[in-house]
Amino acid sequence: MLQEVRKGEELDKSKISNFFFENNLIPNKIEPNIQQYSNGYSNLTYLISFDQRNFVLRCPPKGAVKKGHDMHREFRVLSKLSDSFDKVPKTFIYNDDLNILDSPFYVMEKIDGIILTGQEVKKRKIKAKEFDKISKLWLETFVELHSLDYKTIGLDNLGKPIGYVDRQIEIWSKQYYVAKTNEIETADKVIKWLYKNKPKSSDSSLIHNDYKYDNVVFRDQNWDKINSILDWEMCTIGDPLMDLGTSIAYWTMSNDHPLILNGLKSPTVFEGNPSRSKIVELYCKQTNSKIDDFVFYYVYGLFKIAVIVQQIFFRFNKGLTRDKKFSNLDKYAKVLCDTAWQSIQKKQIENLF
Repeated sequence: MLQEVRKGEELDKSKISNFFFENNLIPNKIEPNIQQYSNGYSNLTYLISFDQRNFVLRCPPKGAVKKGHDMHREFRVLSKLSDSFDKVPKTFIYNDDLNILDSPFYVMEKIDGIILTGQEVKKRKIKAKEFDKISKLWLETFVELHSLDYKTIGLDNLGKPIGYVDRQIEIWSKQYYVAKTNEIETADKVIKWLYKNKPKSSDSSLIHNDYKYDNVVFRDQNWDKINSILDWEMCTIGDPLMDLGTSIAYWTMSNDHPLILNGLKSPTVFEGNPSRSKIVELYCKQTNSKIDDFVFYYVYGLFKIAVIVQQIFFRFNKGLTRDKKFSNLDKYAKVLCDTAWQSIQKKQIENLF
């Protein structure tokens, strides 16, 4: 959803205009209209408009960990993918001159279509039979993404598939303790459990690492085509089941913890969407694979999201961002860890409370 630019996150319109003109993105030097996308909790995303020409600018939030907000990496991924995958936005330019903004950024095309936020679902009054169609296309596109030949695309140096699972547990555990503000007993328990229960083997593919409804742009309300997948900042080469685990952790259901439904609810809660277990079953069927126990991947996904929201709360707590929607994220970090521990105790990925 578009809104006025938040205080403290403004862009210098004169510098932006000069940059776009000097790089031949616009024919004349005119003042842009700048708005900010409010959905999302990570990189800052702006709509830059010059008369009838629209662009999207992406840059990291203030105080962000550089490794998790590498603009050049995201730009490179999109630029490479655009030649062989028709579901990514076209990129125009990357810039690391800190005289324009105080951080690197890149510019890409604005993708038209429908992004399924909760507000969008309510506005369109989407029916159960439509969600059945939406969820099937969402999953088919996820499987298509995982089947891409990343070596042919030129992204074989994007990540290190060997040892990916071990590194992810280590990285997210360290990042949790760096961003820690309050004691979360279940976080410590979950970390220990993840270390002890790592799968013995894993496959590798191109993975998105943030694939969910509000990062997908549907062409229209026929729900028969996805125009683009957004937010590729965490894309890498790794275990596709870890990617699925993150997506399933975002896949909230109507009987999940009330706090999650209050603040982290996804449109997946509405009738017509399959359960988390059904998504896993369908994924296995479409990829001709077998998963004996998905609890590890679901728990990993929940913990990863808990760390992400904890990091954002840490920045809010330090005054590095002023968006009030971040003020309660410490509570969400806790409930996500609590949910992960419940999943471990009950040995299932739904009906946890």
